[in-house]
Amino acid sequence: MTAAVFVIGSLTWSIGNALTAANQQSEAVKAVEWVRGHGGSQILRMAEDVWYTWHQPPKGGAPPKGAILASAPTTSTTHTTAAGPAHLATPKNVVPFVKNPLPGEGVWQPEGRTVGGLHGLYVTTMRPDSVHTSIVAGLAWMDPKLLSFTLFAGAVEPGGASWPNMGPVNSSQAASLVAAFNSGFRMRDSRGGYYSNGRTAVPLVNGQASFVIYSNGTANVVDWGRDQTMASNVVSVRQNLSLIVDNGKVTPGVYSPNYQQWGATVGNSVLVWRSGVGVTADGAIVYAAGPGLSVASLADLLQRAGAVRAMELDINSTWVDYFFFNPPNGGLAAPSNGTRLVYNMQRPPQRYFEGTARDFIAVFARPYKK
Repeated sequence: MTAAVFVIGSLTWSIGNALTAANQQSEAVKAVEWVRGHGGSQILRMAEDVWYTWHQPPKGGAPPKGAILASAPTTSTTHTTAAGPAHLATPKNVVPFVKNPLPGEGVWQPEGRTVGGLHGLYVTTMRPDSVHTSIVAGLAWMDPKLLSFTLFAGAVEPGGASWPNMGPVNSSQAASLVAAFNSGFRMRDSRGGYYSNGRTAVPLVNGQASFVIYSNGTANVVDWGRDQTMASNVVSVRQNLSLIVDNGKVTPGVYSPNYQQWGATVGNSVLVWRSGVGVTADGAIVYAAGPGLSVASLADLLQRAGAVRAMELDINSTWVDYFFFNPPNGGLAAPSNGTRLVYNMQRPPQRYFEGTARDFIAVFARPYKK
């Protein structure tokens, strides 16, 4: 028993370092991933539960100054220029969860390079619930008529031989890069499959939540087998767990006390960094992420942002990130002009410009000529 306590204590210390590591792949992260990959998942779950129990987010309070994105000057929302590119209507602001919202909370702000003078990316920040009021989550809204999506393989996930699109992002891709964000769990933990460019790394599973990218660059979030099956226009499918929003409603499964329902890392009752992605009724793609989230509060965020279907992506601060880029004069996206969606995301914007073990989604501006 003493030995088990020692092991869990040591792993708890290592996990604490891993979950707060700001560098690309710290020794603590490597150690935790090694243990997980060599039959130690059960011990890790116990150690992670201990760590998160000791490090629960505070109740009440206010976020740090500047954590809520300030409102930008009012911009046109009609986009009625006849010669402009096709686009979706600008999203309506998100209703905050708190009674007395801070300035800018839930207000969409345009970011990233434009396409024909129009922004395809809008971001906002807000408190994810009315209890943990010092915590800030981020939301991103992406217009697939102005932006296109690409699944990039990492050095480890999904594994196998070289893929057509692999990290890091190169200079030619940086010329149109608008944003990049994490995908899902490691494939062995995702309970789903991975398909891209005519090749299957892990077989797709019917009934699982799936981020689907089509040959025209648009994307969707579906229940595989019900909403979408394999077709000639399907380029990539990244599966992870089951839907957390379906038919515009939060699914009952998010309230399951079974920690394995939403990942073999920590229990659903433990509040951690989580991320997710969804699709709105008009086809926009919305992303959400933040600290101190349960699966239910993540689902609430995505639903409030307009998602009719949504899925969880990755969890824990080491793996959750969303970066958007504002290169000067329409130049190359680079770490120097990248911004974290949420101020305290651990990884820096250079993550996808360097070698990365995990797969990710990159978002690009569509070419447009008048």
